[in-house]
Amino acid sequence: MTLFHRLLVVLMAWLATAGIVPNAMASEFYTEDLRIPMTEAGPQGLEAFLVRPAGTKRYPLALLSHGSPRSFDDRATMSAHKYYGIALEYARRGFAALIVMRRGYGTSPGGRVDSVGGCANAAYLPAAAVAVADLRAAIDAMGRRADVTTSGMIAAGHSAGGLATVALTAQAPAGLVAAISFAGGRGSRDDDDVCNEDGLVRAFTTFGKTSRVPMLWVYAANDSFFGPDLARRLYDGFRGNGGHAKFIAAPPYGDDGHYLYSVVGRPQWTPYLDAFLRERGLGHDILSLPDPLPPPGQLNEAARAEFSRYLASTMPHKAFAVSPNGGYGWRSGRTTADDARRDSLSACMKWSPTCTLYAVDDQQAGAAQRTSTDQSARAR
Repeated sequence: MTLFHRLLVVLMAWLATAGIVPNAMASEFYTEDLRIPMTEAGPQGLEAFLVRPAGTKRYPLALLSHGSPRSFDDRATMSAHKYYGIALEYARRGFAALIVMRRGYGTSPGGRVDSVGGCANAAYLPAAAVAVADLRAAIDAMGRRADVTTSGMIAAGHSAGGLATVALTAQAPAGLVAAISFAGGRGSRDDDDVCNEDGLVRAFTTFGKTSRVPMLWVYAANDSFFGPDLARRLYDGFRGNGGHAKFIAAPPYGDDGHYLYSVVGRPQWTPYLDAFLRERGLGHDILSLPDPLPPPGQLNEAARAEFSRYLASTMPHKAFAVSPNGGYGWRSGRTTADDARRDSLSACMKWSPTCTLYAVDDQQAGAAQRTSTDQSARAR
């Protein structure tokens, strides 16, 4: 067995472990870079990334909200594209999954607009209000699209995004039928060290007063941000004040259960998601992924192994370029498809003056892709 085939077997085994087994009826998915209009975000709007099945119907929205890193400086390095693998799981379940970067994260302007203030007296309700305003702007934008419906929509968030999702349910926007919080919370400055824990509990208790949307809460036993005792306090406060939620105490995950909700953790968290969706009457047949692209014919064994690594990369935008003599170059994690095209061609041309694009993201490049620009646009 060649190195390429060994790596392809490993890739297919990993996909199978994650419940992603391509087959003859493989599905296609549509992706689009967006800027969400919002007055408070200025003319630039909010960074967002949409992933949905490639059909022509209107798909219910799955609004996905990210966490907040402990270091403020890390916010600028965040990107909606990093959540592609997670968004794809919702798209596979029939949703139009939108990852929206709230103000102050990624390329969304806003600075420290969602600051909780000093640690001892961290104020979580004002910060949550900022996050909810961003999420509602995204809902408004998606409601104006021809391929998305906010009727029957769900929301899901991780960490600070989980808190934002819980806060969103307290406002009950029209059309929201279910919500999921993975490791929801805010204010962790170190392992098992949360600013103003009592204030965080009070915030969740406040949300429970008006939240009536069915929720699923998932916390792993070894979560270093919000440990089991604090997670239970948050849940008890929320439920005790009227909120509706099912609590799952998940077993330990890896070195830090806070990252259970991840691409690698999909085999662990997607069963919780599926069971919850079925209970709410929102279960759908799970779509398979597109069949992996075949490697370019001119590649040798080592280059084919590199192409398998390209296929395994879940970070858009990416592109793979080749030359007639078997040279290649590829790049992933680029802001736009055009950036990926340019950088992969540049990498390939270090080895050969005649390189062409072979693949862009998960599709084989054709003449149109070689000349088209990326699909960045403002949400209509």
